[in-house]
Amino acid sequence: MRHIEVEDGLRLRFPGRDEEFNEGVEIGLLVARLARGDQAFSCQISTANVDQARAVAQQLGYRICVMNESQGLSEVQVAVRSRRPPLTLVPDTRRTA
Repeated sequence: MRHIEVEDGLRLRFPGRDEEFNEGVEIGLLVARLARGDQAFSCQISTANVDQARAVAQQLGYRICVMNESQGLSEVQVAVRSRRPPLTLVPDTRRTA
């Protein structure tokens, strides 16, 4: 039995349910967030669910990038496909004489 992330800071467990049920809940929660229109967010899902999550996200105009994998769970970044990555200012470290 593992925790399923509903939102930041809110995790649930479903005692007596199998992993297939947990994966279904994860996809359902992901679809709800995508349908809500969030521009970008991160969440933790089962590594076994990443391919299905990518397929659903792509159909709804999003992309998913796996940021970290550990113990069968993947931390994923979800963003609208047309959204460009944020630019950051890099200081000039070259020395001039």
